[in-house]
Amino acid sequence: MNANENRRSFVKKALALTGAFSATSLFSQLHAAEWESLHKKLANLSPTDIAANEDYWSVVQRGYTASSSPVMNLNNGGVSPSPLVVQQAVERYNLLSNQAPSYYMWRILDQGREPLREKLALLGGCDPEEIAVNRNATEALNTVIFGLDLSKGDEVIGCVQDYPNMMQAWRQRQDREGIVYKQLSFDFPIENDDTIVEAYRSAITSKTKIIHVTHVINWVGQIMPVQKISRMAHERGVEVVVDGAHSFGLLDFKIPELEGDYFGTSLHKYLSAPIGSGMLWIKEDKIAKVWPLLCNGDPRSANIRKFETLGTRSFPIEQGIGEALNFHNAIGAKRKEERVRYLKNYWAEKAQQISGVKLHTSLLPAYSCAIAGVSIEGLTPQELGNKLLEKFKIHTTSIVYGNINCVRVSPHVYTSLDDLDRFVYALGKIAAERVLPGLSSAGS
Repeated sequence: MNANENRRSFVKKALALTGAFSATSLFSQLHAAEWESLHKKLANLSPTDIAANEDYWSVVQRGYTASSSPVMNLNNGGVSPSPLVVQQAVERYNLLSNQAPSYYMWRILDQGREPLREKLALLGGCDPEEIAVNRNATEALNTVIFGLDLSKGDEVIGCVQDYPNMMQAWRQRQDREGIVYKQLSFDFPIENDDTIVEAYRSAITSKTKIIHVTHVINWVGQIMPVQKISRMAHERGVEVVVDGAHSFGLLDFKIPELEGDYFGTSLHKYLSAPIGSGMLWIKEDKIAKVWPLLCNGDPRSANIRKFETLGTRSFPIEQGIGEALNFHNAIGAKRKEERVRYLKNYWAEKAQQISGVKLHTSLLPAYSCAIAGVSIEGLTPQELGNKLLEKFKIHTTSIVYGNINCVRVSPHVYTSLDDLDRFVYALGKIAAERVLPGLSSAGS
C-alpha cells in the first residue's frame, strides 16, 4: 500500500469513529460489555456497599494508565489523569485534525460540540442552552466576574479561602472600577451550616450585589452549604457565583439544585476529562446581561454560545470530554462520590491514630468527600511534602496559605487501598523520625 492509500485508509477509519456518543465509541468498544455484566451482578448493592467492593473498583482501576505510575499521585484535586479511552480519543482526533486542520476541525469536529453540550447538560441536570464549553474553571468564572455590570461602590462578598485566580479577578475589578471586594475568613473544618451561612448574611449590606462561594474549598476539601447560602442571598436581592471546580464530576448533584445564578468548573479534575477542559453554566434568564470575556459579534445575546468565541481551540480535547462522560456515567455519580469519600476516610481514619498527625478536614459526609488536609507536628507542609515525594514517591500538595498549613491529599477512583496503606505507612515513618532524634538525645 502506497503513502496515498495509507492516508486514505486512515481518514476512512477516523471518520468511521462517529463520536463518543455512538455505539462505536471507544468506551463501548473497550469497556461497555464487561462493565454492564459487572453492574448486573451488583444490582442489589447500594452505592455505599459498592464503595468498599474491591473487585468492582479493580475493574475501574484497569481503565487508567495512572495506576502503573512509579509516582503515586495523591493530587487529583489539582489535575486528574484521564482514563486510557479518553487519552486515545484525544490522540485519534488530533491525528485526524492534522490531516487537513481547517477542514477536519471546523467542518467535522466542530459539529460535535452540540451533542457534547447536551451530554454535559444531562449530567448537570440543566438545559443545554445554559452550558458553554471552555478550558477551565478560571476561564468560566472570569467570564462571569468580568462580564457582570457593576458600579463603583457595589459590593462583592467572597472569602479568603476561595481560589486565588477568582480572588485576583475580583481585586482587579476593585482596583480598576472601584467596586468593593469584601472577604470573610473561616477556620475549617466547620461542621455547622448555620455558622457559614450566618457569616455571609452578616456581611451583606444595601450595596451588596454578589456573593462568590466555592462549592468545595480546594485547600482542605470543606463542602460549603451553597444552596442555603443562595436562598439567603436571593431573599436579599443578591446574586450568587459558584466555583464548582472541585465538585462537578465528583459529588452527586444537579447544578440548579445549588440555586446559584452562575457556575464554573474544570472538567479535568474529578470528571477525568482531557487536561485543559472546562464548563460554564449561566441561568438562562441571566445570559443576556453577561458580557463575554472574549469578543463576540453580539455580546448582549441571550445565546450561551457567545461565550465560546475563543478562536482556534483544541477540538480533540473537546471531543475527548465525551469519552470521559461515558466513563463517568458508566460508574454512576453516586457510586463515584461514595468510593472517593471511602478512600479519603480509609487513609484519614488510620492517620488520626498516628502520634503527631493532625487532620484539617471533617470526616462527616456532609462536609467533605475527596480532599483532606494533613500535617505532622514539628514539620512544615513543605518539609512533609518533600519527604513524601523524595523518600516514598508520593505526590501531594503542600499548602501554606493564610490560616491553612497542611499537605493536601486527594485520591481518585483509580487509587487502590494498597496505595493508601503505603501513604499511611509513610506518614507513620515520617512522624516517628520526627520524634526519634529528640528521644535519642535525651537518653545519651
